[in-house]
Amino acid sequence: MQSSSLFAAANRSRTLTRPSFSRIRPRQLWISSSSSFLNNPNEESRRFPTNLLLLPRGSLESDNENRRRWFSSDSSTGHGRIPVLDSSNHVAVSILQEDAHEIIQQIPLADCRNFTLIGHIDHGKSSLSSRILELTGNLGPEAQGVALEAVKRDQGLEQLDNASTSTASPGIQDGKQSSTMKQKEQYELLDTLSVEQQRGITVKASAATMLYRHPSAVGPRGVLLLNMIDTPGHVDFGSEVARSLSFVQGAVLLLDASQGIQAQTWTVHDKAKSMEHNKPELILALTKVDMDAARPVHVALAVSEWLDWEDPDNIIPTSARMRIGIAEVLDRICRTVPPPPVLSDDSSEEDYKGPVVKDDGNMILRAQVVDSWYDDRGVNCLVQIVSGNMSEGDRIVIAKNDDVDTESSSSSRQQGNNQQSFSVQEIGMVLPHAKRTGVLRRGQMGYVRFGLRDPRQAQPGTILILQKHIGMEMALPALTSAHNVTKSVLYASVHPSESDGFDELCSAVDRLALNDVGLEVSRTSALAGGSEKGGPFLGPGLRVGFQGILHMEVFRQRLQDEWDIDAIVTPPKVPYRITYKEGTRKDSNQQEHTVIVEDLADWPTQGVRFKIEEPMVTVRIMAPVDCAGSVMELISRRRGVELQTKPVDEEIWIFTAQMPWAEVVVDFHDQLKNVTAGFGSLDTTEGEPPFREADVHKVEIMLNGDEVEPMAFVCHKNDAQGQARVVCKKLQQVLPRQQFVTVIQAKASGKIIASERIKAYRKDVLIKSGKVVGGGDQTRKKKLLEKQKKGKKRQQAEGKVALSQAAFNSVISRSS
Repeated sequence: MQSSSLFAAANRSRTLTRPSFSRIRPRQLWISSSSSFLNNPNEESRRFPTNLLLLPRGSLESDNENRRRWFSSDSSTGHGRIPVLDSSNHVAVSILQEDAHEIIQQIPLADCRNFTLIGHIDHGKSSLSSRILELTGNLGPEAQGVALEAVKRDQGLEQLDNASTSTASPGIQDGKQSSTMKQKEQYELLDTLSVEQQRGITVKASAATMLYRHPSAVGPRGVLLLNMIDTPGHVDFGSEVARSLSFVQGAVLLLDASQGIQAQTWTVHDKAKSMEHNKPELILALTKVDMDAARPVHVALAVSEWLDWEDPDNIIPTSARMRIGIAEVLDRICRTVPPPPVLSDDSSEEDYKGPVVKDDGNMILRAQVVDSWYDDRGVNCLVQIVSGNMSEGDRIVIAKNDDVDTESSSSSRQQGNNQQSFSVQEIGMVLPHAKRTGVLRRGQMGYVRFGLRDPRQAQPGTILILQKHIGMEMALPALTSAHNVTKSVLYASVHPSESDGFDELCSAVDRLALNDVGLEVSRTSALAGGSEKGGPFLGPGLRVGFQGILHMEVFRQRLQDEWDIDAIVTPPKVPYRITYKEGTRKDSNQQEHTVIVEDLADWPTQGVRFKIEEPMVTVRIMAPVDCAGSVMELISRRRGVELQTKPVDEEIWIFTAQMPWAEVVVDFHDQLKNVTAGFGSLDTTEGEPPFREADVHKVEIMLNGDEVEPMAFVCHKNDAQGQARVVCKKLQQVLPRQQFVTVIQAKASGKIIASERIKAYRKDVLIKSGKVVGGGDQTRKKKLLEKQKKGKKRQQAEGKVALSQAAFNSVISRSS
């Protein structure tokens, strides 16, 4: 109760907590999926915005009348919702219809819209993208008919005429879906990877091209070409979001109507706002407004204050499950997102408003690689045609423009008559399934296969031009460094489970890295003397950089699902900054110098004077106020400093602190979910300062006296013995029992600080054929037992302990 009064006082002290009601008109009503909400006064305050709360109870007419009043609002003021379907002339269009090719030929660049969906994990990005595909007809005429009926029901519009629904059959009767559509209905259609379907999360950005009829179109057909990219929401896949933002002009930021602002919401919002070139137009939308726990008014006001959003009335309420607000999101995209920019030496703007049928000779092809992936037919590239056309049979080359950073400085002569050229073998659009078209024109986004053999040549941002244009002066599009925007934050070595599988592992990882811009693979380290060498337990491996623990788990699962490789990924390590002091016991002439140690095999040995600085991150946690004590205790236990708290509203607090990255990367997120009953969210940024001196020790794990370098870890001096005991105990449980004794030891600073033993299988050598050997002769018995003992010692010295992924997971979960 005390916390409630505290928040009440805090809200009264803030001047931006609620918007000015003077500019809110009574006719602006948010759409509810059920008229029963209007009959419950308790539901009103939770489901409808404050402008509805200003109306007296008796002024509320029927639900249909409220919808009509909403859509009759004057759109010139920027408030209220407007009809996005005109019942008099709307004719459904789909990219699947037979004449779609002719329609696309007549779409100018000014009628192209590139946008992406961003937001926190599980805030409905994939579900909303599936509904957009449904409404635009990419899922077939029957699904489009269901979506159009839902739009009419949502807007309270009259029945469209027969011409408007000639391409779609109704799928909703009396506000309910038909049984046929219920069986066919699918969510998250852009999540095509097996790991995405199993885990229920998006780990890879996916694109789709659509056609949509809209009044803002300037072409003769009145149709827009929409290129949509769905992005992951987890912080470990932030590089996918950064890459997607580099190729679009608009971004729809989604917020869960029940959860509101979460940690990753701030991150993706800041990424969109901080784009130096091609900053996208931002659109805000609330998802899941039909849920019982939804608080659209509450969330809209909080977003208006904390994200500096001027008008909460411009936040679009949506529900993918009930198909609410889908058409309005598309309408906002069509009206506010600008078309792709025109290069300085491209054809005039007037040419873009006419039909684009063939290359007139003045249009120079410049295509930019957005994404790449590998399948059984080789390397595939998702490209964006910036200018000109690309057709099957064209000879293309990769532009050599490494020193070009921006479009303004990219006017250069393309050199390289000896450059390798490629023949375009297949070209088409992604709907999200592949549809072969034979040609891609200006403004389009689609896939191309051209026989590329080296996957590393198809990085995002790569420029493709025609071979005949080599040597011409041309302006190149702004080169995006999307594949380098996020540096790896932890490193691990990857080893094949079979001793002869190293070559297959290298090939699979290279192909997987083509599709995962967050990976950082070092091939040469597989033959070096670090932990990637594996020692007597693992054999050779690769050193791979990841964006987080989930990224590492997804990487291993994708190797298993897509390439049938059961790889072993060692516990991750974070980079440490070590300063060697001047003059050591071994080398008195050594000068003071600083190195970054990413592999614990390079950790300083005994007798060396050095100072250790560990990487720090700024942790931003959003959690319910009821869990404030548990969250602060967790941060303190993980050596967090400079803890600050701030109320977002009366239910959510935001916690910020400086924490060692090594404490966060292991299992901090899992512990946060435990103490907040799953309601806490986490986001990290580089700390201030990025490194801080710490008293940490390296803990080595040994099996039968042999050091297992990949299992070594670093922890604070006070936690070394406790964590070492946990690791040894867990290894005792997961390592297989052998014919010899397995001794598990942990060593720090040259001392054994923890030890466990796994007993050997033991055969009773004194029993043979059911009888006691030697009768009562003790000499014979002792001889047999001594022989067995020597054999066990020999096996222990020569035997090899098999290490599984579960053994390395014991080190990862040592803090649990």
